[in-house]
Amino acid sequence: MPKCTLVIGNKNYSSWSLRAYLALRQSGLPFAEQLIGLHEPDHQQRLLAISPAGRVPVLLHDGLVIWDSLAIIEYLAELAPAAGLWPAEPAARAEARSIAAEMHSSFAALRSNMPMNLRKSLPGRGQGPGVAADLGRIRTLWRDALARFGRDGPYLFGAWSAADAMYAPVVTRLVTYGVALDAGSQAYVDAVMAWPALQEWRTAALAEPWIVPEDEVD
Repeated sequence: MPKCTLVIGNKNYSSWSLRAYLALRQSGLPFAEQLIGLHEPDHQQRLLAISPAGRVPVLLHDGLVIWDSLAIIEYLAELAPAAGLWPAEPAARAEARSIAAEMHSSFAALRSNMPMNLRKSLPGRGQGPGVAADLGRIRTLWRDALARFGRDGPYLFGAWSAADAMYAPVVTRLVTYGVALDAGSQAYVDAVMAWPALQEWRTAALAEPWIVPEDEVD
């Protein structure tokens, strides 16, 4: 099988790149990384030369160009069905896909007011309009999934899945901005932060030399 290449942005800032990376690591498929610094003046031209969307992440495999995080996850689930990117049980799988899709399309206030930044500690910052509502909805999603399907492990559906990959950048934001959590949500955050592939990504992010001013919160 041809090796995958994952095109990503700066690891400190690129939340969507992180989601695809975690899914690829779970798949067990060999892959190479191609990092295009989002701070570089020609980054848009370089991305457009790879993908018509001009955004990261992009998965390149066997002549295919796949440029959306959820599409990448679905493609990987087909390539590596034994990896369990989605839960095996139909009801759990349907809910996992639903909450992943909600993450994909929602929570704009959280994203804009609390940008991902793994090297910063900003407790109490980022509390802009709409953030509290977004956080409340996320807590509800987590609580319901953990109660219904998380009995056999610390993650939303017991074992690690694509749903956890989709919410991992939210977890890092809660840590960065010091958001107070109930015991159940905090246990989930701790489990996600300890996931080896996330630790791998975080270590690489902290070693990056780049600062992107527009992605920094003062």
